[in-house]
Amino acid sequence: GIGICGWILVSLSFLLVLITLPISIWACIKVVREYERAVVFRLGRILSKKAKGPGLIFIIPCTDTFIKVDLRTVTCSIPPQEILTKDAVTTQVDGVVYYRIHSAVSAVANITDVHSATFLLAQTTLRNVLGTQSLAQLLAGREEIAHGIQAILDSATEHWGIKVSRVEIKDVRIPVAMQRAMAAEAEAAREARAKVVAAEGEMNASKALKQASMVLSESPAGLQLRYLQTLTTLAAENNSTIVFPLPINMLESL
Repeated sequence: GIGICGWILVSLSFLLVLITLPISIWACIKVVREYERAVVFRLGRILSKKAKGPGLIFIIPCTDTFIKVDLRTVTCSIPPQEILTKDAVTTQVDGVVYYRIHSAVSAVANITDVHSATFLLAQTTLRNVLGTQSLAQLLAGREEIAHGIQAILDSATEHWGIKVSRVEIKDVRIPVAMQRAMAAEAEAAREARAKVVAAEGEMNASKALKQASMVLSESPAGLQLRYLQTLTTLAAENNSTIVFPLPINMLESL
């Protein structure tokens, strides 16, 4: 506890408050907002080991001091960081961290400036985590990487009374030369896929034509009907010239 001398000082301060009533009441009663908590120190020790508020709190002048702590969510914007990825590509990555103080006593007693410490830790963690990822993993797995950074920050700031609620990677900036190389690679890959698709289409078309020729070869009348259908299609387009295909079997006698 505060000891005998401490209790004597507290008693004297309380007696002074009683003597100077009602003027001293303005110095004894403080208002704590709904989103705030007050950590009260009595002769240098945290009173009751817990925060006070919200509402009205009573303090004794001369022996009590208090610090207000804001419990609302804080948005911490991480400036662009120069990062060398696992595959030796230099990138600039920025992000944002959302956190709040869930223990006012820990935020006051365990660290000097909780917001500055969280900001610097977020920068360091972002560089360390992204340095172990390749460029492809960084571009495709932003959500998984953000969850990993959140877990690391949450465990590191737990004894500071901090709860990290969300981490987002906002932008990944790649050098212009690397962008051109990636664009050329993507274009070449698309051209290769287009050629494969065209070749598959030609193969399927040739198989269909082969099957159609086998069906038509079994019925000469079917071939003549196909000719007539072709003439009907050409006549519907108002063509001045009609090319009539001559059957090959008529030329065999010649």
